[in-house]
Amino acid sequence: MERRASSPVGVSQSALQKRPLTGIHVLVGRARHQAGSLSKELRKLGADVLEIPFIEIRKPRSFRPLDTALMNLAEYDWLILTSANGVEAMWKRVAKLRVKKVASRHLKIAAIGPATKKAIEQRGAKVDVMPAEYVAESVVKSLRRRVAGKRVLLVRAKVARDVIPRELRRAGAQVDVVEAYETVIPQASRTRLRAALKDPARRPDVITFTSSSTVKNFVSLLGLRGSAKGRPSSLGGVILASIGPVTSATLRVMRLGADVEAEEYTIPGLVEAIVGAAASAARSSEARRPSH
Repeated sequence: MERRASSPVGVSQSALQKRPLTGIHVLVGRARHQAGSLSKELRKLGADVLEIPFIEIRKPRSFRPLDTALMNLAEYDWLILTSANGVEAMWKRVAKLRVKKVASRHLKIAAIGPATKKAIEQRGAKVDVMPAEYVAESVVKSLRRRVAGKRVLLVRAKVARDVIPRELRRAGAQVDVVEAYETVIPQASRTRLRAALKDPARRPDVITFTSSSTVKNFVSLLGLRGSAKGRPSSLGGVILASIGPVTSATLRVMRLGADVEAEEYTIPGLVEAIVGAAASAARSSEARRPSH
């Protein structure tokens, strides 16, 4: 990861320590309404951020299954939410249907990670379980011994991994899966993405991936689907940064690979991983310089 020649000349070492991403171009591919938090943190650290969404959040074709479940919340023992998008979509329906209270003494709520937990708590509900690692497998591990004979409502995107419902059913739970939203490819991003990769002045040093959907859509936007040749030349020298192991696995399946993976599967964790990669690249660059 080379710092751009266009970055400020004569930047002091102390300034670089405070803004370690100075001169580095980062492409953020989150949905437009979510990109702000990641972009803000990267800009604080000096990065030049370009936002091109790889994913767009839309309403499901029908709210009927979700509405039916929400009107019968009293029949469930557990509610599982796997994203802040799911929380937002569900509470909009809660308001529209005038469901008086989501949280009650009998209903327990599980959140897949801190962003989801925060979104739930901001709406006045209590989160009873949040796993140590923010992936579906950890949700299953946290709940497996607590759901036998229980009714579980899983609110999620239209297309998602089936780890949670499959494993909890094996554990003896009755699981209802309902869609709160769906993710689609923002076609307007196709031209912008390809142009950015071809333009030396805008070409990213780092591209961020915050979900498997962002990876799959990125591949589709570049027309790489089905390629068995590995990473294309258009991505040569670009660091692909993943928010966690599931996203990294998808990058590998798509034959791109993850150069950087967050240790904590959160936006702050992803930012920290990118800073670490920048520091490592700077040390390597320094080591290659001839000594006088």
